[in-house]
Amino acid sequence: QVRLVESGGGLVQAGGSLRLSCAASGRTFNPYATGWFRQAPGKEREFVAAISWSGGSTFYADSVRGRFTISRDNAKNTVYLQMNSLKREDTAVYYCAAVYTNSDYLAPFVPHFGSWGQGTQVTVSS
Repeated sequence: QVRLVESGGGLVQAGGSLRLSCAASGRTFNPYATGWFRQAPGKEREFVAAISWSGGSTFYADSVRGRFTISRDNAKNTVYLQMNSLKREDTAVYYCAAVYTNSDYLAPFVPHFGSWGQGTQVTVSS
């Protein structure tokens, strides 16, 4: 299966930006969609964004649409999450995950993401 490692988290002021990276290794030759999820203290993990294997289709949670952008570079086996206009409520541990599919219709696959990385902490201060 594919193995994922997140990086790029940190402390940022509200209104600032961060870019997270998710590097994949292992079975990267099979087509897989990649997603970002987050978990804040005391809350359940929630979906943030996903991108298809081709990169031609993206899907966002309402809470981040227009502020976050997901992209991928398959030559580098890496997916990015550009986070702009950060808010305190974006504070969480961010995880990337994958699901083997070459579909461009991502919504049905959200419950099926797996191969979770270890997460990277994002803290937004006021």
